[in-house]
Amino acid sequence: MTSTHVNGEAQIDATVASRVEELTTVFQRGLDEKLGVGASLGIRLDRAGDGYTRYYLDPNPATINAMFTVHGGVIATLMDTAMGSAVFTKLGDNTAYTTLELKVNFIRSVAIDGSRLTCEANAVHVGRRTATAEGRITDANGKLIAHGSTTILVLGPQG
Repeated sequence: MTSTHVNGEAQIDATVASRVEELTTVFQRGLDEKLGVGASLGIRLDRAGDGYTRYYLDPNPATINAMFTVHGGVIATLMDTAMGSAVFTKLGDNTAYTTLELKVNFIRSVAIDGSRLTCEANAVHVGRRTATAEGRITDANGKLIAHGSTTILVLGPQG
């Protein structure tokens, strides 16, 4: 974490703090206006920091497949959201990004039993043109559900 010390206390880098605030604001706006994955699937932002995010999903009828388990696409969406957001916290002002590649390893299926899924993601590399991140999804008992990685295209400052 990039930080400075003021009166002996570590302060989060202003750019990271700005990105975290922007991420939180945009995500909340989506919930308020019933837009995006937060509103449609129930994905929620729990925590964000310097190159790190944690999202969660409480499986619900909108997330199931024909076998009445959580759809793999929903799990991939949770992971893509968390990993992209982890990279976003490291980007400069007015810098956009998009997923170039997403790799998800599904370890076990998830029943609709009230068990919250949590995805923690970390940015691994953030460069001028590309970035990478890793993510892990666990259930309420800490069992690994899926893990994966992403490559992100950094689109540079937008006018």
